[in-house]
Amino acid sequence: MPARHEIDALRRARERLDLYPLAIHVNYLINLASLDPVIREKSIDGFRGELECAAAIGAEYLVTHPGSYKGQPMEQAIAAFALGVAEAASGCAPSGVTVLLENTAGSGFHIGCRLEELRLIRDLVGRETDLKAGYCLDTCHLLASGCNIATESGLRKTVNDAERTLGLENVKVIHANDSKMPLGSHADRHASIGEGHIGAEGFRRILTHAKLRDKAFILETPVEEEGDDRRNVEMLKKLAQPKRAPTLSEKPVNRSGASKRSVS
Repeated sequence: MPARHEIDALRRARERLDLYPLAIHVNYLINLASLDPVIREKSIDGFRGELECAAAIGAEYLVTHPGSYKGQPMEQAIAAFALGVAEAASGCAPSGVTVLLENTAGSGFHIGCRLEELRLIRDLVGRETDLKAGYCLDTCHLLASGCNIATESGLRKTVNDAERTLGLENVKVIHANDSKMPLGSHADRHASIGEGHIGAEGFRRILTHAKLRDKAFILETPVEEEGDDRRNVEMLKKLAQPKRAPTLSEKPVNRSGASKRSVS
């Protein structure tokens, strides 16, 4: 848990820089879907600590992966996750914090690569707890799980599917990551914006989509060299701007030097 002076410093920084909303991510070792007694106990304790931390620092969102169903049917693991959240939140359910279920690439035995799985988990969490719950969609994970958000038609289908299955009003955060691996690979390998299989034009369409423009986009790209994070943020800001129509002086010219759009 952060110290009081650290919490106060964060609050002042958020007010000064208008950093709203604030989303934090739970420890990646937490697996509330596990039935292993040791892993489960530590995961529940860890998740409770993350809930308390989110409430203490005033975070609006707490992002979590649904976990792994290894060694059991997926339906049983989904139920185990919801019950684990309920146990972790018992007696400490923080007001003002919404738990966000993040979609996965579907590698190994990970739950949550299908939108229907996320919807079922949220429904169960709502039934078993008083916690508010929503979704965090990760762009790399979407592509790797088989949602072709790199193309105009694929993005349209994915947004429509999310609207129908999840309710776009429940999608609070989007993790912005390009994908090193191709469509349907089920491999969780993040790449810098525009340098993977989604590409710059794919991200331009995502960032400027009418139904996604009000979402909070959070960068989650690899940092291999100093300044990579800042360069990726600047790339997102650039791609989020509507395309500007070229001026007359910028229009291509033909060999005679006249504008290709000029009329003789």
